[in-house]
Order: sequence, then structure tokens, then C-alpha cells
Amino acid sequence: MSRIRNDVLTGLVLVGPLYITANLTWWFINWVDDLVRPLIPAPYRPETYLPVHVPGTGLILAFLTLTVLGFLTANLVGRTLVEFGENILNRMPVVRPIYKSLKQIFETLFSNSGSSFRRVGLVEFPSPGMWSLVFLSNTASADIAAKLPDTEHVGAFMPCTPNPTTGFFFYVPRRAVIDLDISVEVAMTLLMSAGLAQPGGTDQQKKLSALAETARIAAAARPNRAPAAAE
Repeated sequence: MSRIRNDVLTGLVLVGPLYITANLTWWFINWVDDLVRPLIPAPYRPETYLPVHVPGTGLILAFLTLTVLGFLTANLVGRTLVEFGENILNRMPVVRPIYKSLKQIFETLFSNSGSSFRRVGLVEFPSPGMWSLVFLSNTASADIAAKLPDTEHVGAFMPCTPNPTTGFFFYVPRRAVIDLDISVEVAMTLLMSAGLAQPGGTDQQKKLSALAETARIAAAARPNRAPAAAE
């Protein structure tokens, strides 16, 4: 019975991630198809001529459309049209703040040269002696830094476990952050598994243990004070 149980668990570990990944991929393809299909005239839809539904046509069309739009925007005519459209949106009282905020978020997230959420650190939170993983973004802007104490502050996002899409954002003194030599993907795995999954095996575990020891030594060398957080 013990051997059978181990075999079942081994099979579950093998099939489970593949099954979930396949279902998520299939859901995403169908979701994009449902968004794009109403925009395609009926005579040009593959299911009009075929007896079965062909998944992925909407995803392919969306990919080609975005690629063409990006190519056209890179030239002078495309930039002129984009600037003209943005000038119209900037004149709309309600639409203007929504559009500008969303544009700034997308530019930050998908910028190749941006530094948002490409670093992982530890901060002493929620109480002295307790350390939380945070994703570090940019330093505080001049307007915000003028209201903060006279030291460098950096934006930090602390995700919640096991759902990293929610969490707390706060500005923390740069000297109170301990940089970790791990990737954002590794940190996400730790958060979503509540520390159960340790990517990298034994070597990664040793590295994390060494980082924890460094954090403990650094905490002993400075006053114990947790940064204030705002949801």
C-alpha cells in the first residue's frame, strides 16, 4: 500500500501541473477568441466554411493586429496619428485621468528598460524579528520624497500568500531593505507555496538560509523598527 501511495503521488505531481497548465492555456485561447470573434465579419470566420470550430484564430488575429499597430506606430505617420488621438483623449475630463494612469502602468510594466518589480528584498514586517518578501520598484518621486524623512525611500510591494495579486504597497527607507539574490519567479514560487516549494533544491535552500542569516545579523545591527504600511 505504501508503494501504491507513492506511485499515485508521483503520478499526481507529474500530471497535475501539466493538466492545470493545459487548462489555463485553453482558457486563455478561448477568452481571446471570444473577444475577437465578434469583430470578424461572418463570411471571414473559419467556422463558416468548416464543420468544426477552429480555436486560436482570434489569438492569431490579435497577435498580427498588435504587431502591425506597433510597426505603424514606430514611423512618423503612426506617431502623428497616436499623438492626435491622445490629444483628443486629453481634452475629455473623465476619460483623461483614466487613460493617462493606464498608459503609465502599461508603459512601466512592459518597458524593457524599466526597473519595476525586477528586484526582490526583505523588510522587517509586520513586527521586529519578522521578515517579509517584497518586490522593489522605483525610488520615491520628488513630490513624495519631499514629504518623507530625509533619507532615500524606495517603493515596495508586499504580496499576500497564496494570492500574490493582492498585498500592500509602501515606501520604505532604502537602508531598511535587504536585497536578495533571487529572481522574481523564485520569490513568486515561495509566496504562492507559503515556503513549501523551494526552487533549486538543496543549493537554493542553502542560499536562502544564508540570506536569512544575513538578515538576522543586519537586524541585530540596527534598531528594530518596522516600516509603516498602507494598503
